[in-house]
Amino acid sequence: MTRSALLVGATGLVGGQLLARLLRDPRYDRVTVLARRPLGLEHPRLDARVVDFAKLGPDDLPAGQGGETDVYGALGTTIRQAGSQEAFREVDQHHTVRVAELARDAGAERIAVVSSVGAGSGSRTFYLRVKGDMEAEVTALGYRQTEFFRPSFILGRRPSHRRGEGLGSTAATVLAPLLAGPARPYRPVPAGRLAAAMIAALAEDRPGVRVRTHDDFLVLAPEPAAAAAAADRA
Repeated sequence: MTRSALLVGATGLVGGQLLARLLRDPRYDRVTVLARRPLGLEHPRLDARVVDFAKLGPDDLPAGQGGETDVYGALGTTIRQAGSQEAFREVDQHHTVRVAELARDAGAERIAVVSSVGAGSGSRTFYLRVKGDMEAEVTALGYRQTEFFRPSFILGRRPSHRRGEGLGSTAATVLAPLLAGPARPYRPVPAGRLAAAMIAALAEDRPGVRVRTHDDFLVLAPEPAAAAAAADRA
């Protein structure tokens, strides 16, 4: 049975990988992207829509959304880019939850969302607290299948440069073998492998709410390291 996908965050690192993989996946006959600006991409199965997330409403979603629609949430920014903690929360929490709510109201039953390792509403760290609040709100929407992906450092070539990320990527790769036992969830993951794991999780169509961390990504997307690296360069 074919499915349709609804994706937000397609202009980011993980979202770009999700978009490329969803368009190659024969299980999806339509991929709808909601974005703040044009993608500059054309594809016979792509429905790219420029929207104002602050004013998002039911008319921004295509007609015919229903139980065979998979929702992928990869919205994300930084406090520096957003300009304030309030603006950061607006994007990473409120916009993500609003998309999930509208899709659920249209009949969608499966959702996969990028969160962060350590996310929790009771965290002392603002970033992790926002991610935890987002997870709690999405869970409360009652999707039949909800998958939260909690990566640590995400490896890949980002559309926009963020200060310090080149050094951070190198350090994360070097230190990865030292992160063992309880620290394994903090190992870095290539963006392509994370995207593949998200798609694989919804393809399983398993009811329930699950939190996925590093080792889950490897099980869901057991691709060779070379293939993951090639996907991230694409």
